[in-house]
Amino acid sequence: MSDSSTLLPVLASLCALFVVSRLWNVRMEMAKLDAIPTVGSNGFWSSLWAGIYYIKHAREVVQEGYDKYYGRAFKVRLPDRWTVVATGPTMINDIKKAPDDMLSFDEAVNESLQIDYTIGKAHRMHLYHVNVVRNNLTRNIATRFSDVRDEIMASFAEQIPVTEDWVSMPALNTIMNIVCRTTNRLFVGLPLCREPDWIDLNIQFTIKVFTSASIINLFPSVLKPIIGTLLSPRARATRRARRHIGHVIQQRMDQEDQYGKDWADKPNDLISWLLDENPGGEYRTVDDLLMRLLNINMAAIHTTSMSFSQVLYWLAVQPDHVIKELREEIESVTEEHGWNKISMGYLRKVDSFMKEVARYTGIGEVSSERKVLKDFTFTDGTRVPAGSIITIPAFAMHHDERHYEDPDQFKPFRFSEMRDSEGGSIKHQMITPNQDYFFFGTGRHACPGRFFAVNELKTLVAHTLLTYDVKLEGDSKVIPEPVLFVNAVLPNQEAKVMFRKRRV
Repeated sequence: MSDSSTLLPVLASLCALFVVSRLWNVRMEMAKLDAIPTVGSNGFWSSLWAGIYYIKHAREVVQEGYDKYYGRAFKVRLPDRWTVVATGPTMINDIKKAPDDMLSFDEAVNESLQIDYTIGKAHRMHLYHVNVVRNNLTRNIATRFSDVRDEIMASFAEQIPVTEDWVSMPALNTIMNIVCRTTNRLFVGLPLCREPDWIDLNIQFTIKVFTSASIINLFPSVLKPIIGTLLSPRARATRRARRHIGHVIQQRMDQEDQYGKDWADKPNDLISWLLDENPGGEYRTVDDLLMRLLNINMAAIHTTSMSFSQVLYWLAVQPDHVIKELREEIESVTEEHGWNKISMGYLRKVDSFMKEVARYTGIGEVSSERKVLKDFTFTDGTRVPAGSIITIPAFAMHHDERHYEDPDQFKPFRFSEMRDSEGGSIKHQMITPNQDYFFFGTGRHACPGRFFAVNELKTLVAHTLLTYDVKLEGDSKVIPEPVLFVNAVLPNQEAKVMFRKRRV
């Protein structure tokens, strides 16, 4: 009997098992959430179609629920599961106050990204690298600022040469390369931050993690180990990363073993910070450390690249007086205070412009996902069973007149004016999550790297405005439409931005 004739019945059985398991899971999940109102179809078969519809229509589905059930919870069907959407300040406060053993941010991320298979079980079992980002990275922003700015100038000069005539550049791809180099100047230093294969590895790794996770999530738990093993990008990424930085990590561990944590001429970078906080044992290996480097890069590079791409699109369509105000602020601040972390804090109008882009466009329809580990009851009595996912409708809230005046208008200095009227309040800074603003999440699980991200973004914007004139290709004044895919809001990947040497 041929191998193919033996294999076909096995594949057919697996497919049948997948279908039956999938349908059973859908029915069980629907039954558990039956008391929560549904937006879209809630019939057994029609809800499966609703999940497919959600892929390209998430915004309108969530907005419908937000308008109809504001102050309450509703559920929507995603391609792979149901999600409970909580609205109104009381419910959001309930989520913020809930303990981690009841509503877990970490477990929501683990499920969404299928961490065990895409990145590795160790990254679910021990999250010490999150504290490295929250503490060590944030503490060193000022110390390493000059290196970050130097790499911004060097990467821009290579990627977008300063010319007298207009030059058209593919915005997102160009920006991803610049951001990857800049971020890795801080993380791993020269010369590796400029190595093309290292840059490509870090950019592609994120794409592969998200793609693999989205497929794995379609399968029932019993099949995930098989599918996860087949699709995991981890082994190949580890091999590539080991070629670039494995020997460096090993040398650092050897130095620490011989001379202790404070050995002479110890570099001040992410590798050292990870080793400083490393819990030891199975986590103190070359492969574990380099995978944490890739993991942190994944979070840092793509969020910043998407954010800066959107900011650049909006800069390219602004009237001259807005660009003039931004440039005057940057020049005034840097002439008085120089280029450093402190001076970036004085760029109120730049910060406002960036935050308004984050509010108006954003990078996701929803935010602050939590997985319910124990049955959870909101203040209004709504009960959500264990195993469910709860989220917050960030885009709808950011466009709600209960939270923002003229929410559907782009006002570049909305937040700097609010800060001025409130005596310089930090409440309206881009880094500060509050009850109206969810770009970086909410509560104690707000993005730990947001301080570095915002400082990097400000420096990127400041360098761009002082070096170049920018406009959209064809002199268009229409922002390139973002790509809406399930809950993600992605910058237009086809749009081109034109640059020339600044003339005014």
